[in-house]
Amino acid sequence: MTNTGSLANLKIIDASRVLGGPYAGQVLADHGADVIKLEPPTGDETRGWGPPFLGDAASYFLGLNRNKRGIAVDLSQEMGRELLLALLEDADVLIENFKTGTMERWGLGQEELSRRFPRLIHCRVSGFGADGPMGGLPGYDAAIQALCGIMSVNGEAGGQPLRVGLPVVDMVTGLNAALGIMMALNERAASGKGQFVETSLYDCGVSLLHPHLPNYYLSGKVAGPSGNAHPNICPYDTFATGTVPIFLAVGNNRQFAALCAVIGRPDLPDDPRFSDNSRRNINRDALKELLEAALSPFDCAELSERLIRAGVPCGAVRSIDQVIADPHTIHREMVVDIGEYRGTGSPIKLSRTPASYRLPPPAFAQHSAEVMAERALDPDSYRQVLPGLDPEPQAKRKA
Repeated sequence: MTNTGSLANLKIIDASRVLGGPYAGQVLADHGADVIKLEPPTGDETRGWGPPFLGDAASYFLGLNRNKRGIAVDLSQEMGRELLLALLEDADVLIENFKTGTMERWGLGQEELSRRFPRLIHCRVSGFGADGPMGGLPGYDAAIQALCGIMSVNGEAGGQPLRVGLPVVDMVTGLNAALGIMMALNERAASGKGQFVETSLYDCGVSLLHPHLPNYYLSGKVAGPSGNAHPNICPYDTFATGTVPIFLAVGNNRQFAALCAVIGRPDLPDDPRFSDNSRRNINRDALKELLEAALSPFDCAELSERLIRAGVPCGAVRSIDQVIADPHTIHREMVVDIGEYRGTGSPIKLSRTPASYRLPPPAFAQHSAEVMAERALDPDSYRQVLPGLDPEPQAKRKA
């Protein structure tokens, strides 16, 4: 497939592993960047985070490394670090998430990279950043959810704190990394200079606490789990119907009036208890009881279709398989197939230079010889730091 993406002129070395960094790399790769994924001799550990597997890679790895070419380099050896420097000669961006201090110990800290490659954008994804009381310490998504208070506001009202059921901190950190890279590239266009970009899981986790932090800043009240209900908006919750639950996300009086008209309770907006959002919030328990009584005769699927076309944001609570089978999901090109590989499409839609899906996630060290040849580097000279240059059979690696 021809690469016509908006980032087709960018060359990126993605030396990151697991989620945040690889996700940032995939976001940029989907929009045309030439991303070379540089793995350690043991491979990105998410290759083993299965089942399920496709070839030598678990689904977890496959979800984060599309449109990249793969090379493996042993950076613990001096020759491996020399090879990385050779790869950076024509690179625009380096993404890495090595433990803080590792690059510096290798003689590849930001000061040295900036001296050698003044136009390079060096992006580091870390747990807590390099400085501060927790600087340099390791972090994983779930632990950061706990530390940042995300778990404290997630779960049923009165229940125990609960981890959000997807790696939201890792993914937002990856998105912020991609955004930071684009900011630095934009600034480089004017200054001609690269810079260091850092996103940490801790910072990104704290940044997600909306509206709980703004509420706390003004009220001093510490939020707790509230189930599906919104702390500031009502009705904004799951509600029982005659079949499966529906989620109503009513953000203003017009939407509330439309909801009440469809469900046969046009009188409710005139009730002083429910006349505006503030009063609906105060009387949310009474309102929920009245709404669920009115919703009880309705089929959820039919009702949600009527409501959303009447301007009321809502949706049936659906399972993963239902989402993938939905015609709108398919129409929006959110399911991507490349041979045996199936992945999730880019949510960023550009009118002239859309995302493209050119390469499935690489097998371990799949493109080592190709990448070396492009740079006129002799593979034999670096063979001792190029594990997988002669790839083993996939079945053997998986075993």
